[in-house]
Amino acid sequence: MNQDNTKGFTLIELMLAMTFISILLIAIAMTTIQITSIYTKGITLREVNQAGRAVSDDLQRSISSTIPFDVTPKTASPATADSKYVKRDGGGRLCIGRYTYAWNYGDSIAGASGAPTLFNKYNDNSTVRFAKVSDPSASLCDDPKLSIKRSDATEMLTGGDRDLVLHSFEIARNLPDDTTGQAIYAISIVIGTNDTQQLMTNNTSCKAPADATDDQNYCSVNQFDIVVRAGNKAGGGE
Repeated sequence: MNQDNTKGFTLIELMLAMTFISILLIAIAMTTIQITSIYTKGITLREVNQAGRAVSDDLQRSISSTIPFDVTPKTASPATADSKYVKRDGGGRLCIGRYTYAWNYGDSIAGASGAPTLFNKYNDNSTVRFAKVSDPSASLCDDPKLSIKRSDATEMLTGGDRDLVLHSFEIARNLPDDTTGQAIYAISIVIGTNDTQQLMTNNTSCKAPADATDDQNYCSVNQFDIVVRAGNKAGGGE
């Protein structure tokens, strides 16, 4: 009588093996998702920080190479005609030496409910984000109704995948020093992504993950503070 010595797995052993493989695949998938999430968040943070540093450095160079200027806010009814700082609810302008910086705030660009209207537009009717404009005569601050020539402007913030915008801009200065002719300016800017569903009401931070309606990996907001000195009697400004 021939005996069959062939051995195989029992049903229980097969089920245990399949369960182990399933758990291993789930663990690999979850790890991959987590790594992708961390990478995406890191890219978002990097883009916001790079944009903030670029804007900050450019403002510092422009201010440090010019003479002191008035930054009393020019509102709809300007109190100071010589001011080089135009402030509106939807955006603003700052005229420094050869250049004017013009911007719209994120909620205005997004057209959020109850948001102020856009302040700055190009002459082709496209929207300004944060532009550096060649304007040696400071005409854009002298007449805030002037549109901006697209050919004279360089956008320093881009839409792209992360939709970067300016959320806040504040500038103040101390009185010029009579001896040196210098003045110190303190600037605070908030730059970040512009998905209103991911941002807190004041646009200064992202919502907690439990409160957000979209992917928080694409949300980042950061504040950049700049202190810079302008002008001196020994050296000329722009």
